[in-house]
Amino acid sequence: MDEATLQFYRGHAASYAGWAKAPSTRLLDFLALLPSGGAILELGCGAGNHAAVMLAEGFSVRATDGSPEMAEIASQRLGHPVEAMRFDQLDAQEAYDGVWASACLLHVPRDELAGILGRIHRALKPSGVFYASYKMGEGDGRDSLDRYYNYPPREWLEATYAGAGPWITLSAETNVIQSFDKTPANMLHLVVRKVAA
Repeated sequence: MDEATLQFYRGHAASYAGWAKAPSTRLLDFLALLPSGGAILELGCGAGNHAAVMLAEGFSVRATDGSPEMAEIASQRLGHPVEAMRFDQLDAQEAYDGVWASACLLHVPRDELAGILGRIHRALKPSGVFYASYKMGEGDGRDSLDRYYNYPPREWLEATYAGAGPWITLSAETNVIQSFDKTPANMLHLVVRKVAA
């Protein structure tokens, strides 16, 4: 994890939680791919908006965020435990039916992403489903708030996924959003299924 980015979220947890938008419209489509009441790991849960929907739909949710301050806010909002956990601390094996990582893995340094994706692949049960979203680009860099982004081109991202483990791509959609720093961003939303070894 990039230290400056983590410190941004630690220092601005309350304002970021206040800004956090409504849950992604893609979440229900993701949940429909999972067994009823299945186990979900959420990475980078932020204010807990997505976890709230997962819990309301009856799923078993392990919500996590790299910022202890953000995890505490989300836990209070949800009335549900939220762990302070960095991506590189994930060590579960075949524990989850789904992993949800909305707009968080885009902060992983490019040379570390394959390793994190490998950890996610191991954490998923056979045929488990993984959603993640990324800001697309051609070269990594920082935004106006000094947050690091890996800004991957799609071809590089697909190759990095392939290097981390076998997947089947279920969907790959793009849209434009307005970021926290009020700049537009081209997003790629990737849903993949783990191929059992």
